[in-house]
Amino acid sequence: MNFGVRTDKEEELRNRLNKLGVFEQDIDEKFVRSGGKGGQNVNKVSSCVYIRHRPTGIEVKCQTDRHQSVNRYLARRILAGRIEALVQGKKSEEQQRIEKIRRQKRRRSRRAKDKMLEAKRFQAEKKQWRAPVKPDVQ
Repeated sequence: MNFGVRTDKEEELRNRLNKLGVFEQDIDEKFVRSGGKGGQNVNKVSSCVYIRHRPTGIEVKCQTDRHQSVNRYLARRILAGRIEALVQGKKSEEQQRIEKIRRQKRRRSRRAKDKMLEAKRFQAEKKQWRAPVKPDVQ
């Protein structure tokens, strides 16, 4: 299979899928027209790839690149990542990234907010202490 990427990347993906026990005959693959920006290429060419791994039921849709072959590679890479997360019972890197963003955006508790504001006030006072002293003019 030729995915339009370097051979070492293809080989690495093939080894990763074999290690997970994912075989090409277990994958249903469909090609769909992409959506969004792209003009004539999007409207005429079915570059979006939809794959489904029958044993696990995991579905992946990829329309990242303009080229169908590259999207096939990327879809299989995403599928491998999801199956690894399922097999290992860990949260995938993507889920960890989403949770980190959610924690960052979460509202602070009143106590934490007061503590943060107090630290800011203290810092402002320190800066005022550093200001040069103006002599009194009489």
